Amino acid sequence: MQYSIVKYSSVLHQEDLRFDADYYKPKYLRDDAQLDKFDSILIGDFAFVTDGQHGYHEVDDNSPIRHLTAKNAKNWFADSIGADRLAKWVDDKNRRSSLKENDLILSTRGTVGYCALVKKDVLPANIDQDVAKIALDSKVIIPEYALTFLNCEFGQDWLQRNTTGMVQQGLSLQKVRQTPIPILDVEFQESIRSVVVNAYNAIKDSENYFENAQAILLSELGLLAWQPKHRLSFVKNYSDTEQAGRIDAEHFQPKYDELIEIIKLTTQCKQIREIAKFNARGLQPQYNPEGQIKVVNSQHILDDHLDYDNFERTDDQSWDSQKKARIFQNDILIYTTGANIGRTNVYLIKDKCIASNHVNILRLEKENQIYVGFVMNSIIGRLQTQKHKSGAAQAELYPSDIEKFIVPFAKEETQNRITELLMSSFEKKIQSKAMLDIAKRAVEIAIEQNEDSALKWIGEQTKETGRH
Repeated sequence: MQYSIVKYSSVLHQEDLRFDADYYKPKYLRDDAQLDKFDSILIGDFAFVTDGQHGYHEVDDNSPIRHLTAKNAKNWFADSIGADRLAKWVDDKNRRSSLKENDLILSTRGTVGYCALVKKDVLPANIDQDVAKIALDSKVIIPEYALTFLNCEFGQDWLQRNTTGMVQQGLSLQKVRQTPIPILDVEFQESIRSVVVNAYNAIKDSENYFENAQAILLSELGLLAWQPKHRLSFVKNYSDTEQAGRIDAEHFQPKYDELIEIIKLTTQCKQIREIAKFNARGLQPQYNPEGQIKVVNSQHILDDHLDYDNFERTDDQSWDSQKKARIFQNDILIYTTGANIGRTNVYLIKDKCIASNHVNILRLEKENQIYVGFVMNSIIGRLQTQKHKSGAAQAELYPSDIEKFIVPFAKEETQNRITELLMSSFEKKIQSKAMLDIAKRAVEIAIEQNEDSALKWIGEQTKETGRH
């Protein structure tokens, strides 16, 4: 059992008079003792803090302005994955929350505490009401250091400690402004900046490798300049509908046949049913945050990679009882239900893992699974997803649909080159995460011990991993 002894005068000192046990957890009191060793500055004293528009906003698919939400702040650097495009008049009306380079964004509702740095690649952008914009204006606090502190244990503890609410957890803008940032030595802050910048550069390198792989694939298959065209009218034979067992016009769009004709002209093709050793959906797991077995669900299958850092957890019993849902290294995982149906990525690590019921596991007999997974995630697979998906209220892609997919097999050397680029992309992502972990731990060491010890640790870690 854990308990804390707190002076009554300390409780009275609290501005919002908190006397619940959660606020005085032993770890929070230990944090206070460590942070009290340093001079601190409140975020509100060196930054402008606001949130996005409350209420109605208009989406405009032709607008360049991205509408960032909490999910776009998950991974240290703001991204635009799944972000709507915001009508220009909404951005014009809400210039206070329009983002600039080196702003921080912080999730303040639901899952509180995601913090990310805004870079040029997501601009122009604005935010919704569940995100705080922190526009720094200080020579005392470097943005990359503030980002790292808010993502380290001390910063996350403070944010979670000051989150309130019963049904939905929330962090008020006033509490964001009252967040204290310890003023550490400028040399140390610059070292943190260097590590974070290197991590960001590794992410960009990863994206470049992935884009190069796409260009090689589409060029090899004669698709680099091809644009699918949606036709409002066309003619099909009744025998075609009988054979397909479908009568919806979308299934028979000529663009799908055009795609298959092009790839068959350029290379050998095979259907998934010819090469699959295992093709089945996962099962609904019993989640357990303390479990040791990882769980991939549909939200972890992103546009160009799996969200390895945020997998759910289950216990060993699920691994034993749900053998059909087991995932092994290099298995192809396909998003099968909902808005992002068809997203496909390959599981590249060895950790024990199972798939949820909205994830399809595809395992091949002998073909290059990394290459095939990449093809299925490209325009080649995405168009076939559109053709074969079913469902009215919610789109579905079943194993029986996936087995109909046609995969073009480029020359072996091309497959190998694409695989090398994809593995380089994955390695850069791992490298970036390792750098961010170094930065985060260094800030914690600086607070627990001193800046000199933290700088020494940064040097040892970057030298050991060859990433200085």
